[in-house]
Amino acid sequence: MKKIILTGGGTAGHVTPNIALLPRLQAAGYDISYIGSTEGIEKKLIQAQNIPYYSISSGKLRRYFSLKNFTDPFRVLKGFSEASHLIKTLKPDIVFSKGGFVSVPVVLAARHHHVPVICHESDLTPGLANKLSMPGATKVCCNFPETLAYLPPKKAVLTGCPIRRELTEGNRAAALSLTGFTTSKPVLMVMGGSLGAASVNQAVRAALPELLKDWQIIHLCGKGKLDQSLIHTKGYIQYEYIQKELPDLFALCDLVISRAGANAICELLALRKPALLIPLSAKASRGDQIQNAQSFERQGFSKVLEEEALTPTALVAAVKELSSHRKDYIQAMERCPQSDAIETILALITETAR
Repeated sequence: MKKIILTGGGTAGHVTPNIALLPRLQAAGYDISYIGSTEGIEKKLIQAQNIPYYSISSGKLRRYFSLKNFTDPFRVLKGFSEASHLIKTLKPDIVFSKGGFVSVPVVLAARHHHVPVICHESDLTPGLANKLSMPGATKVCCNFPETLAYLPPKKAVLTGCPIRRELTEGNRAAALSLTGFTTSKPVLMVMGGSLGAASVNQAVRAALPELLKDWQIIHLCGKGKLDQSLIHTKGYIQYEYIQKELPDLFALCDLVISRAGANAICELLALRKPALLIPLSAKASRGDQIQNAQSFERQGFSKVLEEEALTPTALVAAVKELSSHRKDYIQAMERCPQSDAIETILALITETAR
């Protein structure tokens, strides 16, 4: 039996692709362990999968001034020591890293013990954690064709992102029952992430009188962001957060309005859902969502509306244009070569572990 250590954390985006790999790794006979941080979101998510979980100390490498910048290097060194001990104890054949700062000491420790490492970069340009990990990696997987230019040529592999199988197994009839919608109008789903997106929520609600003429709308608005005054609006339903029923809602919807986090848009690609992407502004991020969205637009998978240009009128116009070319977007997604990232990555893991 081959042994594999998975690592990655800090945000759900650094964990859910690892979770998507679990069923195929288990079916292939791998003995799986996970190394993450003590208090990160990955601990709860992985323990729910009944996978052995090991915690290490984790620092954060900030691009801005913070007093923690003086203490976190020692936490990273401690994390390296702990990861090194775990690798000697668990004796893995391979490590698969999804990124996040907790993964850096794990990758460095694996390299120190001559254990092969495969890293996966979700965004178009590598984040700082993966930049530090790449020298110790045997292979580096990515989602976007443009990312290949930022990776070591002999290590780079365009795989796409592992997507949870259950997302493709939704029941449209169950979603109709849940929402109370009819089959007489198409369905538009708005996704702002688990915390919601205030600017997107505001624009969608302001545009409701126009949008509801042509659409029934599912609005995943984020925790604490329900608008009580709209609770009884016909053809419009709000949820703070949806988990178990999300595959059913995907099966029901015809178009999606979404932020442009890498994992989220790769799910839309796998599900063949044309989307209007409203990436997080560069003022509030390193600009990775803008790059992700622009790549999907270039490939013909999605349409982009910049947050700075987001108004109710612009939103309605963009949805109409997206809808009028819906079949073209679906055909472009069907031609995408990264259609089965799980099998591609599993084959790469198997070959590298040898």
